[in-house]
Amino acid sequence: MSRVANSPVEIPKGVETKLSDSEISVKGSKGNLQLSLHRLVVVSENDGILKISAKDKTRQADALAGTFRSLINNMVYGVSHGYEKKLLLQGVGYRAKSQGNTVNLTVGYSHPIDYKLPDGVTVETPSQTEIVVSGADKQLVGQVAAEIRKFRPPEPYKGKGIRYADERVYRKEAKKK
Repeated sequence: MSRVANSPVEIPKGVETKLSDSEISVKGSKGNLQLSLHRLVVVSENDGILKISAKDKTRQADALAGTFRSLINNMVYGVSHGYEKKLLLQGVGYRAKSQGNTVNLTVGYSHPIDYKLPDGVTVETPSQTEIVVSGADKQLVGQVAAEIRKFRPPEPYKGKGIRYADERVYRKEAKKK
């Protein structure tokens, strides 16, 4: 039995939820998110508390109940508080600039890279070497941050590249003669 699914999801003030048979939608100050429910998962709302349970007693239903409890909790947190990932650029001449819904990256290639942002994600560049990706959808924020990092991942010899703010890059020693 899933222990994650046993704990209920509390809905804070300012967050609205709509339940149907196959979908849940959550609306808050940071945006609105929707999730299609699996046929083996049942969601019920009672006095501002969402309870997620499995329809039957199979292992798959229990596992899905725990997964959907985590997804719904992330949705509720996202529309009320939001998520953000911070990226750092390290290298001579590496810089980033956000213009509307695109991010312009200069990361050592012969051409600048223009990355178009999906809907629901915003990017700020407080300085030329910092990128802050924020939004209500946890998965989408992480995906956008990973795609930006993928343009120039940090390399172990000089440490140049795009890295997460909390990432530690292990440095290697250069070959000796």
